[in-house]
Amino acid sequence: MKEPAEEAAIKQRTERQTEQPTDLRGLFPEEIAALLKPWGQPAFRGKQIFKWLQNRAVREVAEMTDLPQALRARLEEAGWLKPLALERRRVARDGTEKYLWRLADGELIESVLMPYRRAQTRDRVTVCLSTQAGCPLGCRFCATGQQGFRRNLTAAEIVGQVLDITYDQRKNDPDFKVTNLVFMGMGEPFLNYDNVRRAIGLFTHPEGQAIGQRRITVSTAGIVPGIDRFAGEDWEVNLALSLHAADDKQRSEWMPVNERFPLAQVLEACRRYWERTRRRLSVEYALMAGVNDRPEDARRLGSLFKGWPIHLNLIPVNAVAGTGARRPEREPTERFLAELRRWGVDAVIREERGQDIEAACGQLRGAARGEEEA
Repeated sequence: MKEPAEEAAIKQRTERQTEQPTDLRGLFPEEIAALLKPWGQPAFRGKQIFKWLQNRAVREVAEMTDLPQALRARLEEAGWLKPLALERRRVARDGTEKYLWRLADGELIESVLMPYRRAQTRDRVTVCLSTQAGCPLGCRFCATGQQGFRRNLTAAEIVGQVLDITYDQRKNDPDFKVTNLVFMGMGEPFLNYDNVRRAIGLFTHPEGQAIGQRRITVSTAGIVPGIDRFAGEDWEVNLALSLHAADDKQRSEWMPVNERFPLAQVLEACRRYWERTRRRLSVEYALMAGVNDRPEDARRLGSLFKGWPIHLNLIPVNAVAGTGARRPEREPTERFLAELRRWGVDAVIREERGQDIEAACGQLRGAARGEEEA
């Protein structure tokens, strides 16, 4: 199947490797040590600096108090520590916090902090991460998709979202720690695979945040080569599929990526993932009133996944101006869930978070860009 010229151009832009300035937060201990070797620094400095950055989440070289003053001065002069600039932060009634960051080149990205308080077990603190500034896929119901694609994020910019949230939260709670990660923010992770892979390695490093692999989920809109590559990784990171329709016609209407990777190809890749890893797939299905929330949609979806070892999240869509997507009422949502369960599909209505702070992906960035352009 030949790719359209426009899609080929997007693919070239997302896959092209460009020279990135050194950012210490995107490096492993041995890489930091190698960087400092020409300065005559011992190898243990790499681990020392890595722990300051990745575990303690410091934002300034001056905070690395056990480094020699001369080394701190030289690192400061080199400009290798590039924290994100907090542009805006909003807090919802349910405790969800949305961060809007400005990158060094002026691009804007979003992250979402979702704390879940539990009475009898330890708290779960999840961060939803962005992997691109904008997104090339153009899903119709998504605010980010309406804003176009700017560029891939570096591994340091991906990791920096968690580190800078941690730094911010530790001002009031010294014991704050992120426990779970979902790569479900702005962008398609599998179109920035190498940087996402490196970021996961940094997140799970025992001297850093030390987040467990099973507490990390990467979501894709159905990039088949990425699914196959992901299945071959030697890790236990979870995979989620953004589906949102159970037939090609409807899915292509709302998710143009389906023209390149039709439903049958995507599901076959998911089967290969299961056969190779034996890890249960998560499926995300955004319910849109009058579009994909009808009884016949539920039956198609149920028949599609009957007997599959999946977990399906029904997500009442966050309404975004200009998309035509409306949030369904509770009653049809409950009926949809009941129909799926009749087909034996393990499905739930996902807990809604941050409804009062423009929670939909890209909404806060879109508002800020609109203000800048006004």
